[in-house]
Amino acid sequence: MNPLITLLQDFGLAAVPAVGFAMIFNVPKPALKYCALAGAIGHALRFALTKPSLPWIGPLPIELATLIAAGVVSVIGIYWAQKWRAHPKVFTVAAMIPMVPGVYAFTALLALVEIERKGYSEALLRTALDNGLRAFFIIAALAVGLALPGLLFYRRKPVV
Repeated sequence: MNPLITLLQDFGLAAVPAVGFAMIFNVPKPALKYCALAGAIGHALRFALTKPSLPWIGPLPIELATLIAAGVVSVIGIYWAQKWRAHPKVFTVAAMIPMVPGVYAFTALLALVEIERKGYSEALLRTALDNGLRAFFIIAALAVGLALPGLLFYRRKPVV
């Protein structure tokens, strides 16, 4: 399949959970389209950064790509918040939901359940640790990427 079509498909599908969670978080109706756009931009950027089809960057680890995408979404959210006189979290928190590592966390927990059911196995422990640590670092990257631009732009004292 064409990489551009795959990227556009990822862009469109990532907007759906962003809008859904924005509705759960009682985001005002006019801001829903911005939440959808921010969620789509973040997930599509992470998707593009992890693929080998980018010759100037190459495939990045998903944790680093998540940090970059979360930072970009947070900067966009700060810009929109200043433009529309709202809090940046209105636009950014729901936009981070499509990047939550559900598959990695589920695989880690499934491996732990299999260890409990069948007994210790090195392969199952490796699967649980690999996926559990990857899920942890992706969530940490989301938190740091969400917080860092706000800390840099809204400081009372200069960074240097």
